[in-house]
Amino acid sequence: MTTLFAFLHHLSAFTLVSALAIEFALIRSELTVSSARRLQVTDLVLGISAGALFIVGLLRVFLFEKGASYYFHSHAFLTKFSLFIIVGLLSIIPTMEFLSWRGAIKAGQAPVMEANKRKRVTAVIHAELAAVVIILLCAAIMARGGWV
Repeated sequence: MTTLFAFLHHLSAFTLVSALAIEFALIRSELTVSSARRLQVTDLVLGISAGALFIVGLLRVFLFEKGASYYFHSHAFLTKFSLFIIVGLLSIIPTMEFLSWRGAIKAGQAPVMEANKRKRVTAVIHAELAAVVIILLCAAIMARGGWV
């Protein structure tokens, strides 16, 4: 079971990073009906993978690995977990924007995105990607038993 949950954890994490990278690429291009739909689907995949990562991660902490007391005394884990929560909260901003496009997309029109909104959504996606890099650093530190 430990191996299965480690696999699911990694699969969810790689899916999340891939979805973020796709959002990063799509938001920088011209918005069309097709690209807006792709952004919405990618954001849904991002949300599902984040939820799976959260649940599987907590199951690993509490049931399948070294136990909650080990993890909650690790500064690397606490930093990693905190950043994950921050990324989750930040992701609300692009998600709300993408969801607001439903009417335009249903009508077959490309959504209109004001320049300041596009800058804000792009900046949030950049911040999410930067946080993921730090999360990966913390995971590597944890794997070596460091920063306890």
